[in-house]
Amino acid sequence: MNFLKILKKSVIDSQLYVSLTGTLFAVFFMLEQNTFRYPTVFFIFITYFSGYLYTKYQKTKYFLKILILNIVAGIICSFLIIHNHNEIRLIKWFIIVVLGLLYNSFFLDVYIRKIPLLKVFYVGLVWALMNCWLTLPEFNIPIFLISFLFITALVLPFDIRDMKVDTVKTFPALIGIQNTKYIAYVLVFLSIILAAQYLTFPYAVSFFLSGIITNIFIYFSENERDDAYFSFGVETCSALPFLFSVIIKYF
Repeated sequence: MNFLKILKKSVIDSQLYVSLTGTLFAVFFMLEQNTFRYPTVFFIFITYFSGYLYTKYQKTKYFLKILILNIVAGIICSFLIIHNHNEIRLIKWFIIVVLGLLYNSFFLDVYIRKIPLLKVFYVGLVWALMNCWLTLPEFNIPIFLISFLFITALVLPFDIRDMKVDTVKTFPALIGIQNTKYIAYVLVFLSIILAAQYLTFPYAVSFFLSGIITNIFIYFSENERDDAYFSFGVETCSALPFLFSVIIKYF
């Protein structure tokens, strides 16, 4: 039990885990598009990690430390991009960072997280841009749609988890838990259809298997479930396409 508590505090609560799963989701598409590069993986992970730390700790006593960390992370990412890519990719990265700040920043009077029902789509948008635009030479519409639909579906269970504490209207509060699940099922189904149409066969199969498991996690999502179910179980779903692709390739 103590080990699980330490694991949750050091890996999940620290935002390391969500940053890792987001990075692996991007790596999945990089491998499928044959654009995989380690410097790209590093700056994507750093971007996710610093962004989630900022979102979580911006209103706490740790804000100054997090701000310094974010500045250092920004310098590191800029160096990695300029040294290994080009100025265009630096501009893309900067735009995505600004979109992240608009999601939830205390210095803004109105930010995206305060707007009813918009949060799930906005998170899907930012993650999709990481996969279809930042890591590729040109904007890839199929990868954008696959990522956007899948991640939007994954955010909905977190709205189910938080429905009693959220201060803005979310889908579970507005239409109920079951109808929210139906929306998530449809989004996952559409992402699978697009993956089957546009991804190469091994990666399409990997995404299909990931979609099945994701729908199982959505099905069992309830407000009363322990936070670990969402922050570890549901969060893992975004890493499943990569994990299944590795299993199919090597086993």
